[in-house]
Amino acid sequence: MPDLDSLLRPPNVFLTVGLIFICGAVLFAYSGKVWVRFSGWVSREKEPRVFWDEVAAYFLGGIFFVGYFLFKIRGTSN
Repeated sequence: MPDLDSLLRPPNVFLTVGLIFICGAVLFAYSGKVWVRFSGWVSREKEPRVFWDEVAAYFLGGIFFVGYFLFKIRGTSN
């Protein structure tokens, strides 16, 4: 099992942050509430457009970080 220090050094930190973002998107979608910067909590029932935009932003951010991690790993193996 990797230690915490190795998970917080590049390029592993990109994978860690990406997985946190994806897990957050799943958790927010399941709970029906999402934290929006400068606005606080937004409910899926009251403001569905803002809610799904924020969930998508978290998910795409996670995909970006995981993709960047894979790009860095691929670049270092050659």
